[in-house]
Amino acid sequence: EEMAMDNSEEMEEMEDMAMGGAPEDLDTSTSRMTDDGLFRVSVTSNLDPLALNEIHSWTVHVETPDGEVVEKAQIAVDGGMPEHNHGFPTTPEITEELGGGDYLLDGVKFSMAGWWELKLAIDDGDQTDEITFNLVLP
Repeated sequence: EEMAMDNSEEMEEMEDMAMGGAPEDLDTSTSRMTDDGLFRVSVTSNLDPLALNEIHSWTVHVETPDGEVVEKAQIAVDGGMPEHNHGFPTTPEITEELGGGDYLLDGVKFSMAGWWELKLAIDDGDQTDEITFNLVLP
C-alpha cells in the first residue's frame, strides 16, 4: 500500500513536469546571493504584472555581500525554459548602466506560460560569479 502511494505521487510529479509545472521547491526569490557568494543581486521587472508576449525591461541591482554597490560590471544574460529546452524568443541584454549598482536589462519577452530561468554572469573586473533566477508565469 505504501509503495502504491509513493508511485502515485511520483506519477503526479511526472505529469506536473510534463505539463510544464516547475519543481515544488523552486526558489523564486528575486533577490539573493550569487552561486559563489561574491555578489548580492536583485531583479525587478518594469512590467507589473508580468505578461506574455510583451517585450519589456528589468532593473538588475548588483552589490557586494556587505552592501557596496558594484559599478562598471559586465553582465552576460542567458536563460529560457529548462523543461522545453529553448531560450528566450528575444535576445535580452544589459543596455545601460543606470548608476548606484543598477543596470537596465532590455528585450525580455516570455512567449508562453510556465517556468523560465533568467541567468546572469557578472564580472566586476576582478571576479566573476553567476546566478539563476526562476520565474513562473501563469
